[in-house]
Amino acid sequence: MKKAKLVISKDHTIGEVDKRIYGSFIEQWGRAVYGGIFEPGHPAANEKGFRQDVINLIKELQVPVVRYPGGNFLSGYNWEDGVGPVGKRPKRLDLAWLSVESNEIGTNEFLEWARCADTDVMMAVNMGTRGPDAARSLLEYCNHPGGTYLSDLRRSHGYEKPHNIKIWCLGNEMDGPWQIGRKTAEEYGRIACETAKVMKWVDPTIELVACGSSGSGMPTFAEWEAKVLEHTYEQVDFLSLHTYYRNDEKGAVNFLAKSLDMDNFIHSVVSICDYIKAKKRSKKSINLSFDEWNVWYPTEITEDLRWKSPQPINENIYTLLDAVVVGCMLITLLKHADRVKIACLAQLVNTIAPIMTVSGGGSWKNTIYYPYLHASVYGRGKVLNAVVQSPVYDTVEFNDVPYLESVVVYHEEKEEIVIFAVNRDMEEQLFVETDLRDFPNYHILEHIVLESSDAEAANTIDNPNNVVPHREEKTVIEEGMVKAVLSKLSWNVIRLGKRKKDR
Repeated sequence: MKKAKLVISKDHTIGEVDKRIYGSFIEQWGRAVYGGIFEPGHPAANEKGFRQDVINLIKELQVPVVRYPGGNFLSGYNWEDGVGPVGKRPKRLDLAWLSVESNEIGTNEFLEWARCADTDVMMAVNMGTRGPDAARSLLEYCNHPGGTYLSDLRRSHGYEKPHNIKIWCLGNEMDGPWQIGRKTAEEYGRIACETAKVMKWVDPTIELVACGSSGSGMPTFAEWEAKVLEHTYEQVDFLSLHTYYRNDEKGAVNFLAKSLDMDNFIHSVVSICDYIKAKKRSKKSINLSFDEWNVWYPTEITEDLRWKSPQPINENIYTLLDAVVVGCMLITLLKHADRVKIACLAQLVNTIAPIMTVSGGGSWKNTIYYPYLHASVYGRGKVLNAVVQSPVYDTVEFNDVPYLESVVVYHEEKEEIVIFAVNRDMEEQLFVETDLRDFPNYHILEHIVLESSDAEAANTIDNPNNVVPHREEKTVIEEGMVKAVLSKLSWNVIRLGKRKKDR
C-alpha cells in the first residue's frame, strides 16, 4: 500500500474561504429553467411554478450565489423581454442554443426563485449585441429604490423594493468565435470599461466581473487578460476564468490529473493580474471569479431539436470517476482561496448539473452532487497551507501527479478541522497520515467516503442511490497523527473536532 503524509499548522494559512466560492450557474439553456427549476403543474411545484423538490436539494447544498442568465444565451438577450406581464412577453429565437425563448421566466421571476432557494444572484449583462446603455438600465431597474422611469417600472411590475443585486458580470466569453457579438480584447476592454463606469455611477456598491479568456487553450490567452485589464483594472473587482474537462482518448489516469491544469491556469491569471497592478502602480488587487467550471461531455443539437424549447440536451449522467475529478477541482479552488473569491459550478439543474429531474416526475442527485455538497457545507473557514508528501505518477499530459490530492480547512470558531482528500489511484488504497500535533485534543467526528468498485458507476432516476457516500469507521488519531486508509479512486472528507472538555 502506498503512503502519503500531510503536515498542518495554525500559523501557516493560505486565506479565508469566501463562501461565494461554492456558487453555481443557471442559464436559459436546455432544461435548466423550463422543466428544471420551473415546472408549473408539477406535483412539487409551489404557487409560482417553482419545483420545491429541486429547491430543497439546492438548499441542502447551501449554494450562496447563482450566476444568471448566461452563458452564451446572454450575448443575444434583451432583458426588457423578460419583465412585465408574462402574457405580453415576446418569444425570441435563441441563437446561442438554437431554441425558442418564451421569456416566461425573466429577471424578477428568477430573483423570486433565488429567494425561495436561499441564494443570491450574480447577474450578467449583455456585452454581445448590447452595451453600456442596456447594462445601466437593467441595473437601475433592479437596484434603484424609486422615483425614476426604470425603478418605477419595476415597482409597477409588482416589486416595490429594489433587488439590490451586488455582483454583476460584464458579458460572457467575449473572446469566443461561438459568441454572438464576439470582440477583440481591445474592443471588449474599451466597452467593458465604459459599461463598468456608468454602472458604478448608478450604484457604487456593486462588484463587477470582467471577462477573462474562455479557457487557457484559447489562442489569445494571457494577451487577452492583459489587454482587458489595461482598460478595466481600476473599474472592476474580478476577472473571470472558465474551464471544463472530460474523460477522453487520453485515458482515465490523465483525466484524474486535469486539476493540475486548472491549478496552472489560476497561477497564470493571478500573475497577469499582478503584472498589470505593478504596471499601473495600483494599490488594489484583482481577485478571480472562476464562474464556469465542471466536467462536461457536450452533445450536439440535432435537427429535430432545433428551435424547440425546452431541449433535453447536455444532460450528462456523471460517474464516480467524474465525481472524483470534480472533487479535485474543488480542492484546487480552495488551494487558491487567497485570490479565488467566487466560483460557479456550471450548471445547477439538468444541464451538466448535480441535480437531475424528470418532467412531471422525480428528481435525483448526480454523483458530482456529493463532493460539491461536502465542500460547501464543511469547507468554511481558513485554508491551511498543508505540506503534502505523496507518491506520484506520470500521464500523457502531466508529470509528477500526486496520488493524494488534498486541502485542509480550519474553522476556528467551531474548533473544527476538515481534511478533503482524493485518492487518484484507480488500483490501490492509499495510507495517509496527517500530523495534528499543532492541534492537540482533537478527535474524529466522521470520515465520509464516496467510492465504488466500478469507476463508471452512476446514479439514475431508477437507481438514485447507486453511488452515495458512507462512513469509514477505521480512521483514528494516534499520538497526534490522523491515520486513514483512502479507498482506491475515492473522495474523502475527514472531520475533526476539539473535545468538549478542552474547549
